[in-house]
Amino acid sequence: MNLTLTQRLSLVFSILLLACCGASAWLQIRSSKMHEQEVVQSLSRSVADDIAHSTTLMDANGLRPDAVRQLFGQLMRVNPSVEVYLLDNQGRIKGDDAPTGHVKRTQVDLGPIRQFIAGEALPILGDDPRNLDGKKVFSAAPLQLKGQQPSGYIYVVLLGEEHDALAARVAASSVLRTTLWSMALVALLGLIAGLMAFGLITRPLRSLTEAMRRFDADGEPDTQPAVPRSAPAGQRDEIAVLEATFAQMANRIGVQWRALTRQDQQRRELIANISHDLRTPLTSLHGYLETLSLKADTLSDTERKRYLAIALAQSVKVGRLAQSLFELARLEHGNVQPALEQFSLVDLVQDVFQKFELPAEARHIRLRAGIPPRLPAVCADLGMIERVLTNLLDNAIRHTPADGEITVDLAHKDGRVSITVSDTGPGIPAEQREGMFERPFSSGGTRRGGGLGLLIVQRMLQLHHSQIRLLEGTGPGTTFCFDLPTAEKSGASSVPL
Repeated sequence: MNLTLTQRLSLVFSILLLACCGASAWLQIRSSKMHEQEVVQSLSRSVADDIAHSTTLMDANGLRPDAVRQLFGQLMRVNPSVEVYLLDNQGRIKGDDAPTGHVKRTQVDLGPIRQFIAGEALPILGDDPRNLDGKKVFSAAPLQLKGQQPSGYIYVVLLGEEHDALAARVAASSVLRTTLWSMALVALLGLIAGLMAFGLITRPLRSLTEAMRRFDADGEPDTQPAVPRSAPAGQRDEIAVLEATFAQMANRIGVQWRALTRQDQQRRELIANISHDLRTPLTSLHGYLETLSLKADTLSDTERKRYLAIALAQSVKVGRLAQSLFELARLEHGNVQPALEQFSLVDLVQDVFQKFELPAEARHIRLRAGIPPRLPAVCADLGMIERVLTNLLDNAIRHTPADGEITVDLAHKDGRVSITVSDTGPGIPAEQREGMFERPFSSGGTRRGGGLGLLIVQRMLQLHHSQIRLLEGTGPGTTFCFDLPTAEKSGASSVPL
């Protein structure tokens, strides 16, 4: 059956309610019947004993069936619901006043009779002589002469055939029908109340189900289903907690999905930009090599050397770009982990300055380092931090005009050493600062983002639990800053100038 949870719960509740009502009615009827039997048997407990002591049902010759039949007929006319029988000491029926063919048994079990005479708890049911399978409440008393063992028993069935016939007629009467209809009405009202309660209880669950059905991970926040973002403190309603948990999960999935979408878009832009950046040097390289191949005999030595130098420079550019892409791929896929060690940032800055001394002189750019008197060593991956400084200085030199200045300032504060790299170039327009480290390439020939170099810097610093920051400056130029933890706690000494 293709039923909802609410429908299944309602169906199970209806079945259980009907079963409980049926069981309750059966128990009530049975309890009433047993109560009636106990009351009747208690009130009529001495009937058989009174009969045994007030009449002569036996003499020296034994039981007198004729006297028994006459007496029994009188008693049953006075009280039609009783049936009186004379039993011998084996339980065989020796006398009765029943119509011919009504007595179905020839013998009655004496066990219940002895229990009754012994005074055990009522009701006690004995065999019904007029029904092979029936049990009835009774009264019983022994028949005996003085000083002798019992020669028989008076056995009085208190609720006989006449009582059963009357009970059957009453069962078909309007009173019983009214009682049954009342019970059915109560059951119906209980069923309606239960179904309404189930509807109210499961309404939040249905709302949550609808919200989950309409959930779209790629949707905008204002199109998402309205569910509470967090459960109230101390909330014990499982459905409310489930709603809040689903809302948190949906929000997290939406954020992650949109982040993946942005990353996929950035990947597409990255591939497009890489293709664009590779196309120019490769086209130039191919053109000069083709010229050398086709005009080798007509070119002078000077032209040939110039063409080879240009082709070599373009191949170096392509190789540098390919190496940067390979390094970025390793960083992006988590294949690189920093090898932490203690080293002096002062020495590292001096080494990097020496690396860029000739390119800076060629462009008439001054390199300046601002270093405090004593600076503690840092704990980081020496090779990665060298690459970070190399990329930052390389970007600064390429975007700083002649007679400009590049400054590297070091400062120690709160257990960390900050490194600031600034230049006197044209700077980065405000509209291009957003996503500086997410869109690594330029478009339209304008500087936009920091290229592969800055993206590699960002990933390497992230491995050191640090971030590269683009600082807002009052004057021209660009300023980048990051920090590294000191190694003072590991016993490193301060580095003097």
